[in-house]
Amino acid sequence: MNEIICPSCKKTFKVDEAGFAEILKQVRDHQFEKELGSRLNLAEKEKSEALKLKEVQVENSFKDLISKKEKELSEFKSKLDNAQTKTQLAVTEAKMEVEKERDNLKSQLKTKEVESQLLEKSLTEKFQAIIDHKDEEIALRKDLKMKLSTKMVGETLEQHCEVEFNKLRATAFKNAYFEKDNDASSGSKGDYIFKDSDADGNEIVSIMFEMKNENDQTATKKKNDDFLKELDKDRIQKKCEYAVLVSLLEPENELYNQGIVDMSHKYEKMYVIRPQFFIPIITLLRNAAMNSMEYKAELNLVRNQNLDITNFEEKMNSFKEGFARNYELASKKFNIAIQEIDKTISHLQKTKEALLSSENNLRLANNKADDLSIKKLTLGNPTMKSKFDDLKSN
Repeated sequence: MNEIICPSCKKTFKVDEAGFAEILKQVRDHQFEKELGSRLNLAEKEKSEALKLKEVQVENSFKDLISKKEKELSEFKSKLDNAQTKTQLAVTEAKMEVEKERDNLKSQLKTKEVESQLLEKSLTEKFQAIIDHKDEEIALRKDLKMKLSTKMVGETLEQHCEVEFNKLRATAFKNAYFEKDNDASSGSKGDYIFKDSDADGNEIVSIMFEMKNENDQTATKKKNDDFLKELDKDRIQKKCEYAVLVSLLEPENELYNQGIVDMSHKYEKMYVIRPQFFIPIITLLRNAAMNSMEYKAELNLVRNQNLDITNFEEKMNSFKEGFARNYELASKKFNIAIQEIDKTISHLQKTKEALLSSENNLRLANNKADDLSIKKLTLGNPTMKSKFDDLKSN
């Protein structure tokens, strides 16, 4: 317990620790607030004085700056007046120079215009000459084409393809055959047959070619489809793997103008191409066939192995059948021989028994042996001679 004396009545009273702490806290909080208020008032006063001082300083600085700028502005105005005078003089001189240059350019421009007109005229004449030459060449080609028959146009396309092939025959197609199809025994024939083989003579690929090009002015203009059926027939009869129509027909048809057209949905292994794809189609088909040659070789190897196994099994079965047949015949002969031997043994046994049972006769015969010889005894009796010969041998 703590004793506290009241400052008013001077009486003493006691409080516990909690009460004492509460009174002490109230005293401290009151003192703190009092001191804090005093400090805040002092700080506010100092802040007000500092702001006033700062305002005076800023005002003085601003006045000095205004005075300085007014002085600089006055000097700049003076310099500007002098510069304007010089500028006017320079502008006048530049204007005179520009006008002089303008006059010179006008003079040169007129000269350039004349030269340009002359050049344009010259180029126009040259281009017109080129155009006229091209028109003449086109007209000449059209006239030449109109004079050619359909057969001649086709033969011209054939010659083109043959020349293109011969350019590469020695380097790219060393083992290839490319000749005209002259065999019309079946009633029709294609234009060319291409065949290529490997170094061992095994055929890699074969192609039946038909070339078609018709005069644009022909009244009965035909389509590519008109030739596919006959071409497929020729391919089958000549035993070619592929059929290719090299055609200039239907020149406006975008389907055929795009390049190589696969027609296998109508006829097996059939293509329609423009002449510029003649060599590429041969190369593509040959390369594809060469890639499949390995698979064909493996397939033939497996087929030959299966054939060898089949032949071996057939030979084995034939051997078994022959052996069984020979064994059966030998077995029959062996059984017959055994039966004959058994018969001979039985006969000899009977003979032996007969000889043994005839002891008395033998004794009598023995008594007469001095007078008889075996030769005499068996004379005229081949059976006994044989028996005695057997006994002698035994």
